[in-house]
Amino acid sequence: MKKSLKTTIASVVIGANVIAGFSIASAVSEKEELKSNEVTFFGTPSSSISSSVAIPSSYGQLLFSGTVPPLLNKDGATTYERYGDTKTQAVGILKNLETQLKAKGLTLADVTYLRVYVVSDPNKGGKPDYQGWFDAYGQFFNTKENPIKTARSTVGVDSLVNSDWLIEIEAVVAYKNKNK
Repeated sequence: MKKSLKTTIASVVIGANVIAGFSIASAVSEKEELKSNEVTFFGTPSSSISSSVAIPSSYGQLLFSGTVPPLLNKDGATTYERYGDTKTQAVGILKNLETQLKAKGLTLADVTYLRVYVVSDPNKGGKPDYQGWFDAYGQFFNTKENPIKTARSTVGVDSLVNSDWLIEIEAVVAYKNKNK
């Protein structure tokens, strides 16, 4: 019994030291990555978003105001007919953002941060459809075509300017500054 207890304690101590060693190594690595001349995304590999993003001074930043969904059918009788559900609205916004970026010579891979406002959806039990937003995000980010995992905040709000809008998205984009 005593030997088993000693073995267990030794295993716990060794395991804790190994974990601490990895944590310290990771912290040192992240500190070094902050010195990079490239945009650096931090976070866990299993997460669909980054926990933080470092943008070096050699990059400019482009900030997109809250972008709202495109009108699908002006004669629609319901929110869903006019603008779609949360996922449809989010996809429309991200496609719009993609078009605006392309006009500036940029892509969604240049997006570093998204701030998202989601309102309650009466067809989803009067609660925000976060999953609809997450599914739309997953079509554009953290994919084979665009492996970028933005840093992101998703906030439930009481209302947006138009009662048909279920989602609004702001974006921060980083681009290589040619003057530096």
